[in-house]
Formats: sequence, C-alpha cells, structure tokens
Amino acid sequence: MRPIRKAVFPVAGLGTRFLPATKAMPKEMLPVVDKPLIQYAVEEAVAAGITDLIFVTGRNKRAIEDHFDSAPELEAELAAKNKHELLATVRGVLPPHVNCLYIRQSAPLGLGHAVLSAYPAVGNEPFAVLLADDLIDSSRPALAQLIDAALAHQGSVLGVQDVPRADTKKYGIVATTPLDSRTERVSAIVEKPDPEQAPSTLAVVGRYVLDAEIFGHLRATRPGAGNEIQLTDGIASLMQHRPVFAHRYEGTRYDCGNKTGMFEATVALGRKYHGLEP
Repeated sequence: MRPIRKAVFPVAGLGTRFLPATKAMPKEMLPVVDKPLIQYAVEEAVAAGITDLIFVTGRNKRAIEDHFDSAPELEAELAAKNKHELLATVRGVLPPHVNCLYIRQSAPLGLGHAVLSAYPAVGNEPFAVLLADDLIDSSRPALAQLIDAALAHQGSVLGVQDVPRADTKKYGIVATTPLDSRTERVSAIVEKPDPEQAPSTLAVVGRYVLDAEIFGHLRATRPGAGNEIQLTDGIASLMQHRPVFAHRYEGTRYDCGNKTGMFEATVALGRKYHGLEP
C-alpha cells in the first residue's frame, strides 16, 4: 500500500441534534473548549502525516472554509496591537504545507455517497476518512495508529471499539478473526444491527483507511433506507476482493454527535489541557 497523504472529511450534515445552535452555524464549528470540533479531526490527520484535506461540504458550510483560510484583516489587527500569542494561534490553525480542497455534495445521500464524491480529489490512491463527530483524545493520533496497521497488513483498516450490546443499532458492527493484540481481520460488517442480531459488539467509530478500490464498490452500491448509499455496504463489497482489518486504537473517544458527548468532551479536555473546572 502506498503512503496515505489524503484525508476526506464528510461535513455536509445538517446537525439537527444541536438546533437552534446549528441553524446558521455548521455543527463542525461548534467549540470544544477553545477550538471548533472539526479542528480536532484536522489536527489528528495532520499529525498522522496527511497533507491534503478534502472536505465534502453542503449548504451553509462556508464557515469551515473561512476557518482554515488566512485572515489578513484579523492578523493585521492582532499584529498592530502586539497580540503576538493570539496572532501565532490564528496563523497556526493549519500548517503551510497542508492543502485544503472543498467538494460540494450534490444531495444528502449518505456517508458512502459523501466519500464517493471525493473521488475526483483522491484519485487512485489509498486515503483516510475522519468523521469529526468522533473526537478521539490520544497520546498518539488514532489515525496514525490505523495507518501503521494498514501499511503493516497491506489492506484497508477500520477504527473500532467495543460498545454495549444495547448500542449496536447505532453503529456498523464487525465480525472478526484476531491477528495480533489490536488488529483483527474483518469477516463481516453489518450496518446498525439489532442487539440480538449483531455478530459482535465491535463497532466502527469514525476512522477509516481505505484502498481506492472502494470507489468502484460504492458506485455499484444500491441506495438503501432513505435513498442513502452506505459506506458499510461498500466496505462489505470490497471485502470480497481485498482484505479489510479492524484496529482497536488507543485513546478515548467522545461521541460529539450528541449533546451529552459534546459536554463530556468539553469537560474532559478542559480539565486535561486547560486546567478548567466545570
């Protein structure tokens, strides 16, 4: 497998769970302490060696583009007032060697469709997918751990963790055969199974390293419920031709797709990195 240098961020969702805060602001721009949610995912990707960030966006997502763009007026104002620490913070949002590309998803047709929309920017090389809703705090970036596993085993890798059986209906669930202490080969993957039908309690949680062959399988995937193309179905098809692995990453995941997870992340990261108390 070639080095992984490109990462896809599907950010076209409406964020209805956070209304009215997300009526005019992208959910991905909601702050966790002092940084927007999307920045945590971007920093994880950059720390893992990613140089091309591909955002699959929708309407009312302009704030994401603005956040990762330069801000000459703001920088000039901070420089004039000798606020050098804040100036460095603003300029350091994105390293100069990292590129941002933005692709508009034509319609909200599911995660698989969002990933497929990134094909013109990804091309025929392996790539990562990061879901910003899943904020993973780790001493070593979770994506870097997955990339190492992908290169070691020469295949696509899904980030996984055990969840309560009652929660299997919220995730893609995999059946696996262990290979080493943290990596397992996937033998089956099911999207949001009922607890009594789930093949395991090992859930896919927002991090993927995928072979470019996934695009062909997504093109051939028929829309399912809600007329959406599921990434899980594309991965299930890919598995018939290429090995797919599950990796139990080290780190703490916060499900910031809901208010409880966002609150937990804010409190935990505020205490750990900023010395704050709720």
